[in-house]
Amino acid sequence: MNKVILMGRLTKDPEVRYTQTSNTLVASFNLAINRRFAKQGEERQADFIGIVAWSKIGEFCSKYFKKGQQVGIVGRLQTRNWEDDQGQKHYITEVIAEEAYFADSKKESDESNPFGDFENTTATSGTSDFEVASSDDLPF
Repeated sequence: MNKVILMGRLTKDPEVRYTQTSNTLVASFNLAINRRFAKQGEERQADFIGIVAWSKIGEFCSKYFKKGQQVGIVGRLQTRNWEDDQGQKHYITEVIAEEAYFADSKKESDESNPFGDFENTTATSGTSDFEVASSDDLPF
């Protein structure tokens, strides 16, 4: 089973591009995810995880997700590799988003979310339209 559930803050607005062959939308962004514990006397550390969202989920993320916003992502891990122009091999592990959620608290989203009632909106890869869920439906 390959399932990842993450909650973190966007390090910058999602970047959007389109595939050359099928003109499919792809949104990419990084989540800063705080580690659970900090060593004594040190600041809390964070991991920066790359997220890739395709098609409808990518459209949703690019339209509504902004830098600093806390979001939840459900997806799967995927690794890929390639060789650059100098012949050097590169490897990357990223999360392919299958579901995307707003995760800011209502108070935070009321103050900083210009999208109003969209804080409870989710996007999933299994549907053609966005679904609305209550915050009770969030998996965390």
